[in-house]
Amino acid sequence: KLKFVRAPFSPINFANINIQKHRWNSEKMALNNSLNFPKSVIFILLNEFAERFAFYGMKTILVLYMRTKLDFNDDKSTEIFHIFVSLVYFFPLFGAIVADSWLGKYKTIFSLSIVYAIGSVVISLGAIPPLNLPVREITVVGMLLIAVGTGGIKPCVSSFGGDQFKLPEQAVALAKFFSLFYFTINAGSFISTLLTPALRENVHCFGQLDCYSLAFGVPAVLMIVSIVFFVAGKALYKITKPTGNMVVLVSKCIGNAIAMRTREKKVNPREHWLDYAEPKYGRTLVKDVRILLKILVLYLPLPFFWALFDQQSSRWTFQATRMDGKIGSITIQPDQMQVINPLLILAFIPLFDVFVYPLLERVGIKRPLQKLTLGGLLAAVAFAVSGLIELQLEIQNPATPPSHYTQIRLYNPLPCSYKFDVTDQFSGVIVNPQETYLSDVLSLPTNVTTWHGSAVVINATTTCPKSVSFSVLPIEDEVVGINLLQQKYGDLHYVDFEDSPRKSRSGFPLVRFLVNFNDNLQLVNEETSTTINIKNIDQITVPEGEWAIKEEGTEGPTFAKITLGTGGVYTYMLTKNNSTGNVNVKEFVRSPANSLHMLWQVPQYVIMTAGEVMFSVTGLEFSYSQAPVSMKSVLQACWLLTVAIGNVIVVAITHLKFFQSQAAEFFLFAVLMVIDMGIFVLIAMRYKYVVHDDANGDDDKNVEGNIQLEQKDGPKDVFGKDVFSKDGHTNRAYNAE
Repeated sequence: KLKFVRAPFSPINFANINIQKHRWNSEKMALNNSLNFPKSVIFILLNEFAERFAFYGMKTILVLYMRTKLDFNDDKSTEIFHIFVSLVYFFPLFGAIVADSWLGKYKTIFSLSIVYAIGSVVISLGAIPPLNLPVREITVVGMLLIAVGTGGIKPCVSSFGGDQFKLPEQAVALAKFFSLFYFTINAGSFISTLLTPALRENVHCFGQLDCYSLAFGVPAVLMIVSIVFFVAGKALYKITKPTGNMVVLVSKCIGNAIAMRTREKKVNPREHWLDYAEPKYGRTLVKDVRILLKILVLYLPLPFFWALFDQQSSRWTFQATRMDGKIGSITIQPDQMQVINPLLILAFIPLFDVFVYPLLERVGIKRPLQKLTLGGLLAAVAFAVSGLIELQLEIQNPATPPSHYTQIRLYNPLPCSYKFDVTDQFSGVIVNPQETYLSDVLSLPTNVTTWHGSAVVINATTTCPKSVSFSVLPIEDEVVGINLLQQKYGDLHYVDFEDSPRKSRSGFPLVRFLVNFNDNLQLVNEETSTTINIKNIDQITVPEGEWAIKEEGTEGPTFAKITLGTGGVYTYMLTKNNSTGNVNVKEFVRSPANSLHMLWQVPQYVIMTAGEVMFSVTGLEFSYSQAPVSMKSVLQACWLLTVAIGNVIVVAITHLKFFQSQAAEFFLFAVLMVIDMGIFVLIAMRYKYVVHDDANGDDDKNVEGNIQLEQKDGPKDVFGKDVFSKDGHTNRAYNAE
């Protein structure tokens, strides 16, 4: 509070008043200048919004596209997706070197954005069925171009925006710019993560029940728009020439130190191996690199966090496809669940600042490395929760034969009972009218080709054909269906087909109709006015909802109304009484509709996002605070590399396939994350915090105080406060206050 003291009476000096007024006006103008944004940053913010929309819109639907359209299984889709994400976070190193060493930031952003846009267009063109392009190859090429483009511009756009400000005069406006920059990233991510799954699912194009070409096409258009925004502001940009890349300089310094140590180790011993680079690179750079390497040792366990975190877009999305997303009249799409993360991030950062961190300080968790450890453990808890949900989903999974085994399901739509025999497998199996029979699990020898069998009528009437012999090709770990048919002239016939109870990869219901008469039938959805022709025997994909079975092309009566749920697998046997004309419809549910609600995933997303705030935000701020000013860009590149390496870990574990159960894999990641954080604690206990005193040029001072959950008092600041205390997610230990 300001304390006002009454001054003694004195004559008014108008000259002093005019001087003071001029000073106030000057300070007011300076304040206005510090708050005013350069007009050029508006174009940069628009560019970032459109680019992030393009990236997250494409990334959100990518794994489902690979599974449903490219026909990759879950494991292969996961591997390809995480290779892509790994490249996205590897190429920022490439982009930073190109920008700082050769092209400059503007040309790098412009040229790599064009590469990025081409990749987006390539993927969207590959998703158009009439073009008949080699879809797998086209998609991989597009993903590679996008990885080069988005990864290459990632380190350039924010720093290019920072270049537009004049410091220190516009320091306040610069801070506001970075807040808006972060907001545009999350806004683009949030909107596209909601929109592209809706376009994919709710728009039908090219005769399909979805429209991936549009869902990929919209992000491609936004990427082109982002380039237009960026180029539109060129006349206003402050463009600086490249001055050299610190990553390259650090690499050369380390290489020189290793080479000189090999030559001079015996004749000229030095205290530290990096000291051998001092003659060429100077004492200051060598000292900064030494501090950098101490921080990078802490980075060694960090990639495993990203191995868990980035599976939100792959394994967790696949998990959601087997869950029910209906909330009243609204249906949440599986890939839309990813929107929870950016939404919670915006809410959690101030929430942690005001409430969570002060509470943690009361229980002794006040130092950044402690918070980072807690964030990693929260990620482990999130995966344990996802494992528990997966266990519930696996209980609902339909039973299928294991490897080297098969099963046979017999269908009898005729009005007579039949006795079935399959040589060396089973005999005397009686299947009554409009009933089915599923055999036990049958061993499948490696040299088997076909099995032979017969169906013979029991208590035959004049309307039932007597018998038929059949041959069936068994399928490993699948069910083979055999359906009896009465041909036009009364002969008995059969049809065999793969009769898997597995849910569809797209999440749509799967329906098979077995019809014993020749009328053309169709499904009619009266709510959407959609009609689908019924094909006998063939399994078809049908949108969820209530459907009526009617005769094709007529306004006649409805034979039956059926309700199809998401993820359900159904078989309908239709028989017709020739004397009355009545049609009887019997339903067989091979796999029930998804019953576990998608909202059960919310806790794991909440826990993972809380872990991200404590791990990522705290970790970055700790790293930036500890690193010398010259090393901050190098540290950012190394932080992004931990994300790249984390995704490589996912690829490796998925490829090795330790478990058939997805729940077991989730629990494996949770256990490994706990072990990883234990290793991190052991490394961090040896780390000594560094307080940089750049003001007077003194050497950096090592201050005792590490992650160990000790309650020993640390150094105090000028106000008597612990310098390692935290206010929210800003560590006071490293502020120049």
